[in-house]
Amino acid sequence: MAQKGVNPAEEVVLGEEKGRVRVLTLNQPRRLNVISFDVVALLAKLLEKWEKDDEAELILIKGSGRAFSAGGDLKMFYDGRTSKDPSLEVVYRMYWLCYHIHTYKKTEVALVHGISMGGGASLMVPMKFSVVTEKTVFATPEASIGFHTDCSFSYILSHLPGHLGEFLGLTGARLNGAELVATGLATHFVPSEKLPELENRLINLNSGEENAVKAVIEEFAINVQIDEKSVLNKKAIIDECFSKDSVEEILASLEAEAGKEGNNWIVPLLQGLKRSSPTALKITLRTIREGRKQTLVESQKKEFRVTMNILRTVISGDVYEGIRAVTIDKDNAPKWDPPTLEAVDAEKINKVFQPFEELLELKVPTGDDSRWEGKYEDSPYAASSHVSKV
Repeated sequence: MAQKGVNPAEEVVLGEEKGRVRVLTLNQPRRLNVISFDVVALLAKLLEKWEKDDEAELILIKGSGRAFSAGGDLKMFYDGRTSKDPSLEVVYRMYWLCYHIHTYKKTEVALVHGISMGGGASLMVPMKFSVVTEKTVFATPEASIGFHTDCSFSYILSHLPGHLGEFLGLTGARLNGAELVATGLATHFVPSEKLPELENRLINLNSGEENAVKAVIEEFAINVQIDEKSVLNKKAIIDECFSKDSVEEILASLEAEAGKEGNNWIVPLLQGLKRSSPTALKITLRTIREGRKQTLVESQKKEFRVTMNILRTVISGDVYEGIRAVTIDKDNAPKWDPPTLEAVDAEKINKVFQPFEELLELKVPTGDDSRWEGKYEDSPYAASSHVSKV
């Protein structure tokens, strides 16, 4: 299903129809299957088409190469930083896509091998079934580049047990496949060498009947135990430290715990927190805390406001400085503005969360509305968008 005149090997998303099964493949292995405007567009259009197709019952999504998806295309955001409304269209449509996946009417299975981070993980966690392997690596590291937990993750992380959500969002700590199953962020663990066979069995099943799909997956799934050194075994300390009211108090609590015998695991986490954007850390803590009291749609509307205000540099240009340091100049030495937690103005943080005029708020498609076509073009944002159309 590659576009006419395009080499399938160069298509960013491949869509295949196999009986009653539809297979989506993120197809940029050399770029770790990053999410660009084209990727969002193709995923959304194919998912909408297949949701309406009576012949389509089961949707499989996977990544080519050694990554499922490394998240958003940071260079795309950086290159668009001088636009009137930087990356607005891809952000708007990405939130539609996230909502669509959360509310999809047919059985979805994510086969997650390799990196699944940030926005890329939004193609994994909400699925009815998410299959991970010993090679799967998950993280939400946005605060480290001056951004925040988005793509529904302020909602998802806020609903994890205790204060694990704040821990993952603030530190960007990585979880492996076994840990993902243990937290409920994935449903099944399958050894990587069995993944191709599982995919073939699901295709040959030729059905989206939920119990039948689950039975096939469980034939290949194995029970795994988290390692004794896993951060998930540190729940008491995590809950104690990350339940504090502010980022400053969280850091102070971690510092105190790090000085105790056997708590060396905290040291690299502290170092990472101290390297992250102070502004992004404060925004991230607030957005996850708010997620506990919000519906999915409310969280997404909030995330859209925060995302656009960050990209518009309403209170700080940290996101572009973070991207510069990590992907452009690669000096890993960002100069945050402001440089310390104490210097972050609470009133400025409030400004990032302020609702837009109703007309300019995110409006996710609901019910039988089209998930993709027409909606954005009819919005007041369309006229000011500088993103090329697919």
